[in-house]
Amino acid sequence: MTAYLIARIRVTDPDQYEVYKSLAPIAIKKYGGRYLTRGGEMQTVEGPEETSRVVILEFPDMAAARAFYDSPEYKKARDARATAADGQFVLLEGLETPLW
Repeated sequence: MTAYLIARIRVTDPDQYEVYKSLAPIAIKKYGGRYLTRGGEMQTVEGPEETSRVVILEFPDMAAARAFYDSPEYKKARDARATAADGQFVLLEGLETPLW
């Protein structure tokens, strides 16, 4: 069953964050993931204004998503991000059968 990683990121050091952005795709691709969106135009339609960078990744399943997040390749990217940004990262299992 498909799984998603949803990240809300507050960038504090844009130059260092570019290092993270150069490393993360290597790990994402290796573990079967792909970007669905990453930092594109955003409109808050309800609730408090969203000011974080929002990224959504898709993986074949939760095991692949977890393997990506725990991988040595992504650890290298996370280490680069540690001084450049903070945020929330959530792994979410997709629906087995669409609701409609």
